[in-house]
Amino acid sequence: MTHIPLHGIQEMRTESRHESQETELQVSGLSCASCVARVEKALAAMPGVEEATVNFASHVGTVRHALDTPPSALVEAVEGAGYGATAIDADPHASHTADEHAAHLAAETEAQVALARRNLLFSAGLAVPTILVSMLWHPRPTWANWLLFALATPVVFVGGRQFFVNSWKALRHLTTTMDTLIAVGTSSAWIYSVYGMLRFATDSHRQSEHLYFEVGAGIVVLVLLGRYLEAGSKNRMSGAIGKLMRLAPQSAIRVDPAGDESEVPVTEVTVGDILRLRPGERVAVDGTVVSGTTYVDESMLSGEPSPIEKSAGAAVSAGTLNETGSITYRAERVGADTALAQIVRLVRRAQGSKAPVQRIVDKVSAVFVPVIIGIAVLVGIGTVLLGGSADEAMLRAVAVLVIACPCALGLATPAALMTGTGRGAELGVLVKDAEALERAASVKTVLLDKTGTLTAGRPVLTDIVPVAAMSENEALALAASLESPSEHPLARAVVRAAQERGLEIVPPSEFAAQRGKGVSGTLAGTSWSLTNPASAPGESADRIAALQREGKTVFVLHSGGRTECLFAVSDPIATHSQEAITRLQNLGIETAMVTGDNRAAAERVASQVGIQVLHAEVHPEGKAKIVEGARAKGPVAMVGDGINDAPALALADVGIAMGHGTDIAMETAGVTILRSDLRAVPQAIALSRATLRTIRENLFWAFVYNLLMIPLAAMGVLSPMLAAAAMALSSISVVLNSLRLRKFS
Repeated sequence: MTHIPLHGIQEMRTESRHESQETELQVSGLSCASCVARVEKALAAMPGVEEATVNFASHVGTVRHALDTPPSALVEAVEGAGYGATAIDADPHASHTADEHAAHLAAETEAQVALARRNLLFSAGLAVPTILVSMLWHPRPTWANWLLFALATPVVFVGGRQFFVNSWKALRHLTTTMDTLIAVGTSSAWIYSVYGMLRFATDSHRQSEHLYFEVGAGIVVLVLLGRYLEAGSKNRMSGAIGKLMRLAPQSAIRVDPAGDESEVPVTEVTVGDILRLRPGERVAVDGTVVSGTTYVDESMLSGEPSPIEKSAGAAVSAGTLNETGSITYRAERVGADTALAQIVRLVRRAQGSKAPVQRIVDKVSAVFVPVIIGIAVLVGIGTVLLGGSADEAMLRAVAVLVIACPCALGLATPAALMTGTGRGAELGVLVKDAEALERAASVKTVLLDKTGTLTAGRPVLTDIVPVAAMSENEALALAASLESPSEHPLARAVVRAAQERGLEIVPPSEFAAQRGKGVSGTLAGTSWSLTNPASAPGESADRIAALQREGKTVFVLHSGGRTECLFAVSDPIATHSQEAITRLQNLGIETAMVTGDNRAAAERVASQVGIQVLHAEVHPEGKAKIVEGARAKGPVAMVGDGINDAPALALADVGIAMGHGTDIAMETAGVTILRSDLRAVPQAIALSRATLRTIRENLFWAFVYNLLMIPLAAMGVLSPMLAAAAMALSSISVVLNSLRLRKFS
């Protein structure tokens, strides 16, 4: 399989985006989907901005803009809209190691959760006695009512300060947010209660009837409870990034030219440094093994369950875990250029992207709050006109304001998206963005390349057929010795087979290679040749023909005109290809092979893995035409290596790149598989479907909640406190439903 090195990806990215760049902003002060819409609108209005999206769950904004638009101008635009912003690249922690980043991220999140917890405990400590006194003591003496005032006021204006601050910022820009609904609702209950205290100051009985301090305090506590639970849930949703970041060690053992070893911070490692990797340590940077042999556990990075052997010339990736051996390796990519760093960026970008279905929600949310305020006013007026009391009118209006808070709508898509893409990263399945995820969920046909996708991607010696009295090991040792000077893939397959059997390999004293025919040489004074059947004596023709019908490449070992042994080499079926095809078909997806290989070899592979539709001897341009034809049945996914299949991958609704994370075309594929296991393809599609199903479930319940609860609040069936509880529970239910994706397997 052909791969694109990461430095090649970076060059491609620079060339394709030479007129624009992408900046990520950490946005603060977001409280609902309306806030998101306003920030996006402010950013989109900036000169040079091509696209701006803000993720409500992660509070990260992604802006594509012209090179002459500085990030500082984007920050000013967000601040002008009434919110805080910091360019993530300008973060003072940008120079930290991945592990330090993870620790910093965890500390920030914990600080936010701790602040929410303190605010909740403070408010609940005052609100609980307020509610108990109001509900259990009636009528009350005047001093008890003043006690309620003293308890409830700090809850509304200190515990609920954030609602008023954010509402004022929005009001300055003639807009509204979810916090506007909370602020108006709680302040209405408080103002009406203060009016009742002053209006009936001399009549404690009537005074008690007109006090609703417990309503404002109860609403604040319930909303704060919901946000505290959300904060903890969001931390668990974004935990995949922290888990990936923690894979990278903070230090490395550097070996100087004299052979002396010293421990240095990983930030000081430069390209070309020789590093020592001891048993039980993690690889510090991407590199190539110089000496030694070991087995490396790459499961946390790629999802590959079995440790992989690493010896001289093999690639190692930052964050992977060394098991028993000790090796030295040369640093090839460091810092932000490592595969692990690029994977972290890709996951963050996917979690911050916006699914097409979210655009409908954004349009609804942008007008939702002002419409609800209008409905609340009409409910209050209508209640009075229909003979209801002022108390009843106020309570119904407040209940409408509180119950309609669109938190659940704002969280429905990003909560599921963050959890789904994060879980995918843990499984070694990277989804480029929300749009790719939505397309992958609707795929009807999967087209698969053969070499390196359905097959292992490298030749393997499969048959040794001695013709004379020679044993298999004797023949293999001779053949491997003859082939040892050659770098041809078939020669390497023979040499590997001999090494695996522990056979002695002695280079020939004389060696000659004839292109397209084979090799010859002298071993222990005897001339030997290893050639294709056309160049060999015409013996064993039936056996040769049988091997060739199986799609294998056959060559013959002979000496002095006599055939000694037949060898056959083929690219074997990858371990789990047949199971993967079965899983795709069980998902209702049609599978087809598209390969440039000859028809006989392609038919053999197709029959073994269970593929019925076959396109063989197809050039890259022809693959693109096949993709176009398959679209008649619905969205098409193309699975390939990212170079030979580039036209088809680009044209397909979803391009899926197979391979290892160090050599993979992350920028050209909608979905990237970090392990050489075809079962990850149906797993990726199933995960996409599960994530999209969760998004739809979230949106359904969020819309149904508002459609059902607003009329109930308007009719007085729901009190303001019950409305606040229902609103908080709706948001929590959306988050918890999304968190179910963490168990996807």
